[in-house]
Amino acid sequence: MLNLEIARQRLAQQYIASAAFEKAVDVVRWFGAVQAQNYLGALWAVGLRMQNAMAEDVERAIAAGEIVRTHPMRGTWHFVAGEDIRWLLSLTRTRMFARTAPMYRQLELDETTFARSHDLIERMLQGGKQLTRHELAAAHEQVGISTTGLRLTFLLSHAELEGLIVGGARRGKQFTFALLDEMVPTYRTLEREEALAELARRYFTSHGPATEYDFAWWSGLTLTEVRTGLALNEEHLVEEKINGQSYWRSPSLPTINPTSPTAYVLPSYDEYTVAYKDRSAVLDPAHIITTRNGIFSPIVVVNGQVVGLWARELKRSEVIVTPSLFVELDEAEMRAVAEAAQRYGKFLGLPVTVA
Repeated sequence: MLNLEIARQRLAQQYIASAAFEKAVDVVRWFGAVQAQNYLGALWAVGLRMQNAMAEDVERAIAAGEIVRTHPMRGTWHFVAGEDIRWLLSLTRTRMFARTAPMYRQLELDETTFARSHDLIERMLQGGKQLTRHELAAAHEQVGISTTGLRLTFLLSHAELEGLIVGGARRGKQFTFALLDEMVPTYRTLEREEALAELARRYFTSHGPATEYDFAWWSGLTLTEVRTGLALNEEHLVEEKINGQSYWRSPSLPTINPTSPTAYVLPSYDEYTVAYKDRSAVLDPAHIITTRNGIFSPIVVVNGQVVGLWARELKRSEVIVTPSLFVELDEAEMRAVAEAAQRYGKFLGLPVTVA
């Protein structure tokens, strides 16, 4: 299997090549988790995999608790299906706490402080209230819990890992926090081994072909845990060797033989690049620095390969999309890029001008 074939299969398994989902939560559930560091970009990451989606459709799912935004893996924001967040946290929180323990000590955050903070947050948010970081910071300061420097960040992330709070609905342009028990009153619980098997199955089914190192990077789990998760999925996943490296994937892969150029404008932090330790199947190493590792900038993908970046300028009556390509495209490929940009405009409910 050549890199182009790996790229094509990932486009299919990630439902970029054929947006098939009707609901935002179905997209997030398929992946297990979707990185959501850039909120507006993450809305598009979900929407581009849906049929006829608009940005408000995804935000409604967040406001309803169908999707929650929190920090379950790698210390960064993710969207997770509300029904899945508790078993995912039970799987990842121990390692997350271990990784952040040095910062807790540096910031003088001990168990007593965390307990006081949790009690305060619970009282402040009870009854469906949703408060901003600024409002929660003021409440902490009023009872003598300092929020200077990074203290508030780690107080809130600790409450997230404990399953106390998640991101709430946006208030204008401000982000809020809400109680998880009120946002998601019903949920699944899994024993640790069941959770490990479930996350491994979802990752390799949705992201495959992928390596054990890719999954370890994405999940933050150890290689030992990753290999246990693979062993628990012998009936659901298949292994194949590509250039001497083991890849795992779903046993059934769609046949993809496009007869014309395909193009996509993907947001920063999209699962197409961020979910892999090794991104060489879709990103020429010569362009890693230009694309900031293929993670931090919105990317243009043509025929499965990252061929440039793009930026948007949002105006009242239109959105201007400006590609910045580092390879030359032919007329048909440029036409495909323009069509991809139009789809993004439809998601925003605005006409698009491609600069």
